[in-house]
Amino acid sequence: MVDIAIYIGRFEPVHSGHMALLQRALDSAPQVIVVIGSAWQARSPKNPFTWQEREAMLRAALAPADSARVQMLPMRDYYNEAVWVQAVRQGVARMTTPGASIGLVGHFKDATSGYLSAFPGWQLIHVERQGRIDATAIRDAYFGATPATARAAVAPLAEEIPESTIATLERFAQTPHYPALQEEWRMLRGYREAWAKAPYPPVFVTVDAVLRCQDQVLLIRRAHAPGKGQLAVPGGFIEQRETVWQSCLRELEEETHCNLPEASMRAALQSVAVFDHPDRSQRGRTITHAHYFDLEDAPLPAVLADDDAALVQWTRIDQLAGLEEEFFEDHFHMLDHFLGLTGSITPHH
Repeated sequence: MVDIAIYIGRFEPVHSGHMALLQRALDSAPQVIVVIGSAWQARSPKNPFTWQEREAMLRAALAPADSARVQMLPMRDYYNEAVWVQAVRQGVARMTTPGASIGLVGHFKDATSGYLSAFPGWQLIHVERQGRIDATAIRDAYFGATPATARAAVAPLAEEIPESTIATLERFAQTPHYPALQEEWRMLRGYREAWAKAPYPPVFVTVDAVLRCQDQVLLIRRAHAPGKGQLAVPGGFIEQRETVWQSCLRELEEETHCNLPEASMRAALQSVAVFDHPDRSQRGRTITHAHYFDLEDAPLPAVLADDDAALVQWTRIDQLAGLEEEFFEDHFHMLDHFLGLTGSITPHH
């Protein structure tokens, strides 16, 4: 036995494998902390539910006496394991008394489980794989259905899913989020199928432009899936005969009509950072080169939405933290990298 058992998961949605691991945590300690990953992400086919909705799913599948012993720690995706591990440790430290013995419940399923060894000092409580499915199979069955057939679509997997989760999925299918996520899911599936016959899994190269002026940054709302309606910095795919620099300026001009002289942009360039986390994009392996420009106190350039942008807007930097849940993929973290939005790691919510 340990004083506190930690269980880390995404629960998109909750299934019986999750509940078996959570039960093991409850059997191992009087108190359990569930770290809910991918918190404050915009809804997407991979992350359809808010962390609060996932907490409700977990609690609905627990007996009240067990639920009373469980605390939830929402954790954003930092796309940087060292920063993420530090944030988890800090979060757990805030919720526990110094000197408490801590156990980490999990099973090593694949390369994504490597984080379990990143917490020296925590006792690893290894559990064999539970159940035959993962959440991806549930999401694929669910998003391939209709609001009326959602329950029937997941019925073949029903023995692996708590009834309370199925009821939640059925209710969620009646909300406007469901058809929007289905559109994204179909687009992403078609995109991956189009590349399925390539001799190697493709690696895409993109560029992004973080343009700062008068303590505001230039953002767009995406016009198309994936991420339709979500906030993003202007950017896109590099073309065959371009450098990343040329591509960055072209995408900025195409999406926002911000066409400052190249010399002005060169003078404003502060840094370039590569964002290459394997899970940063659901389209596939995508490596982006983000260019950070600061125009300082110059007049705000005139902008106009075009191409892949439904809307373009100058947004005050001090408002960005409150918009975290509206950002496409890792674009909030891109802004955080250059602008230091999260500061003490704890969320601004």
